[in-house]
Amino acid sequence: MAMLHTVNKSPFERNSLNSCLSKSKEGSTILLIEDAVVGALKGTKVAEQMAAAIANKNVCVLGSDLNTRGFAETDILDGIKIVDYAGFVDMVAEHSNVQSWL
Repeated sequence: MAMLHTVNKSPFERNSLNSCLSKSKEGSTILLIEDAVVGALKGTKVAEQMAAAIANKNVCVLGSDLNTRGFAETDILDGIKIVDYAGFVDMVAEHSNVQSWL
């Protein structure tokens, strides 16, 4: 079973997202939470890297964290799924391994 990766730091402050993207394997799920949700936005310096990740990984963003930071579904890259807290819990239960990138 593929691994669930959670990232909570902004890609503009730390390299956690970059490390996650380079180490995670095809078929993995990456969930952006807290300040990492800005990595899902269109038109940023990491947008191209995120688009490449979407091609072979399941990339998701926690909707409440996105909204708390003033962003909407229309602000994120196509192919990134928005999940709620129940979806987050389901992801943890569905994956045998969870890696948190701090």
